[in-house]
Amino acid sequence: MTWAVVPAAGRGTRFGSETPKQYLNIAGRPLIEHSLRSLLAHPLVDGVMVAISPDDPYWGGWREMEGKPIYTCRGGAERADSVLSALQALPAVVHEDRFVLVHDAARPCLRAVDLSRLLAMGEAHAIGAILAAPVRDTIKRSEDGKHVSGTEAREKLWRALTPQMFRRGGLTRAIEAAMRAGLNVTDEAMAMERLGFKPLLVEGSEDNIKVTTPSDLALAEFILSKS
Repeated sequence: MTWAVVPAAGRGTRFGSETPKQYLNIAGRPLIEHSLRSLLAHPLVDGVMVAISPDDPYWGGWREMEGKPIYTCRGGAERADSVLSALQALPAVVHEDRFVLVHDAARPCLRAVDLSRLLAMGEAHAIGAILAAPVRDTIKRSEDGKHVSGTEAREKLWRALTPQMFRRGGLTRAIEAAMRAGLNVTDEAMAMERLGFKPLLVEGSEDNIKVTTPSDLALAEFILSKS
């Protein structure tokens, strides 16, 4: 039994739209619907818990998709708040030692083959795993935000994607520990890392993009049209 958690309470202010980006229409459906279907269409995913804003007027009211249940819970101001809320709201049948997927609401182009690879490799790993992509561009460092001050070695750098896959109990405790320390973790692997754990990197497709800007939305629509 594998459940997924989708934090969807964010406003997406960087996108510049009054409507949260996860609800913008793309290829005939709200962006979040594509993300949910990419999870629930997989035979090894049993259901999804979505963390949404209180009184969210945009939520589509989905209760099932691909014949599988969708539940909602109250999200928070930060990603970690929403993920923690969703982990705590999962059905009791999702035991603490079961792996849970965490996937971005605004990442609609997840490939089934990548999800299959993550599930297989993650289940076999003691800690858990994340989809990621090796950095292929030359990376520059800037101290003032305007000028190049150095070049980073890209050979050891990866871009974190989602889903990320960890045991329900372990991830819950890791996020709670980060919150107690006053840290805003930007993904689930970061919460695990600060406790000394080393999640497995599972290479995923470069086109598993997160929609952050209007140009990302156009690119995601193009990718979906070709899949």
